[in-house]
Amino acid sequence: MTTPLIQTKNLKKYFKTGSGMLHAVDNVNLSIQKGQTLGVVGESGCGKSTLGRTILRLLPATSGEVLYNGKDLLKLKNREMKDMRSDLQIIFQDPYASLNPRMSVSQIIEEPLKVNKVYAAKEERDKRILELMDTVGLARRLANSYPHELDGGRRQRIGVARALALNPQFIVCDEPVSALDVSIQAQILNLMMDLQDSMGLTYMFITHDLSVVRHISTHIAVMYLGQVVEYAPSHKLFEEPRHPYTKALLSAIPIPDLAYRGKPRELIKGEITSPINPAPGCRFAARCPYATEKCTAKDINLRGVGFEHQVACVLYEE
Repeated sequence: MTTPLIQTKNLKKYFKTGSGMLHAVDNVNLSIQKGQTLGVVGESGCGKSTLGRTILRLLPATSGEVLYNGKDLLKLKNREMKDMRSDLQIIFQDPYASLNPRMSVSQIIEEPLKVNKVYAAKEERDKRILELMDTVGLARRLANSYPHELDGGRRQRIGVARALALNPQFIVCDEPVSALDVSIQAQILNLMMDLQDSMGLTYMFITHDLSVVRHISTHIAVMYLGQVVEYAPSHKLFEEPRHPYTKALLSAIPIPDLAYRGKPRELIKGEITSPINPAPGCRFAARCPYATEKCTAKDINLRGVGFEHQVACVLYEE
């Protein structure tokens, strides 16, 4: 079997709080093949962004492994990790906050080239900047403009160009379209899919919007309070969701079809369990209509229920 480009093994990220340890990412096992897109979905606060940043070592992991082409990134020294940074990039959620307002478009795109000393001559850097602007659909006349002079779509294109500057292999896309209008969202998503096809990029696409993730992802991981509760190919997850939480998320997607009017939806009731020092068992049990005593007796691991389809639920235990 082909070695995954990115793989996590028992990855954990805990934060120390006054009340105890907050389990932001807890025992996550995922793999992404080269050229694929893994969508990571779940409610706000479930650990999606923390997972992406821990994989890139923007946050230090508590324990576990993050393998890039089989090499554990968590064991690399800082200098070795710096050399690896050009392969691993991130596109941030908020184009209004992730760009330096005192730098022009060309300076923002140029920054990773200067920091990593990619080109010795400024003329070469300037040529690369214009190439990147062309690639992401930014008019060259905007090179000396500042972020506040541009709309959200153009600002996010700057973020994409900056991420592409060093020819990365893997990009964490941390809700890159959530702050944009719907029409602009479609433009950015189509741009990212075109770039993936032409450059062979691999994405981890983090979002809470299931309609968006269905459009762009080859596989989807559903997270709840720091844990992956279901993993499947995109089409399989939408056709045959298994975990009660996944079913509830899919049920919440608006469907513009009169045939669905009046049909019952899967509603999520109850309070969210605290992620601080969580008790053993399924963390969704307190809100699950199918919960039994078995759900809280012990931690429930992902298990196969079909080709590349895994779910963490006692309903599917043998």
